[in-house]
Amino acid sequence: MRYLAAYLIALAIFLVLDGLWLGLVARGFYMSRIGDLILDQPRWGVAALFYALYVVGLVYFAVSTGLDPARPALAALNGGLFGFFAYLTYNATNLSTLKGYSALVAAVDTTWGTIMGAAVAGLTVIALSALRMAD
Repeated sequence: MRYLAAYLIALAIFLVLDGLWLGLVARGFYMSRIGDLILDQPRWGVAALFYALYVVGLVYFAVSTGLDPARPALAALNGGLFGFFAYLTYNATNLSTLKGYSALVAAVDTTWGTIMGAAVAGLTVIALSALRMAD
């Protein structure tokens, strides 16, 4: 039950933060640098699959490390590392294979993935502690 709660909390936090980032904070940044590569409408099924599976990885590799006893800082560290390597893989692949992919976008996006992973994992452990689901 605790891991299901961790997953649902992490998914909610991830969706809110990434929605704010992509929809408000950095939308213009991405559009001005790689707008030609961006679809008019996202492929929502692919996006949903990414979010669902990525959060499984965050819970497994980061949140779970901070549960017994509750150590949000350890979860945040591992979440940041998970985010860094996942987003770096994506961005380095794009830089090496796509014409017109921006090195600045790659750096900013990888930084965002690192911050996002850390925030989601740490906040999830804090939420689970508040709900008395982490020791």
